[in-house]
Amino acid sequence: MLSKEDQRRFEQITRHLRESDPAFFARLDNRARGRHGRWLLLLTVLLWAALPATTVLAGRLAGAIFAVVLLTNAALMWRFRQRWL
Repeated sequence: MLSKEDQRRFEQITRHLRESDPAFFARLDNRARGRHGRWLLLLTVLLWAALPATTVLAGRLAGAIFAVVLLTNAALMWRFRQRWL
C-alpha cells in the first residue's frame, strides 16, 4: 500500500507519461488488458471442462444452470472479444 504522498506522486508520474507519450501508455494498457483476457479465457475453458463432472455430481438441473451460465459467458466474451485480445 502506498502512502498518500506516494500515491499522489505516482498519479502525477502516470499523468505526465500519458500526456508526453500516449503511444507508449496505450501499449502498456493493451498488454495489461491482454493478460486479463487470457486469464478469463483460461477460467472459461476450465469451467467448460468441469461441466460434465458438475452434471454427474450435482444433478441435471445444476448442470443445466451451469451450462446456461457458461453459454452466456461465451456469448459475452464473443461479443466483446476486442476488449480481451
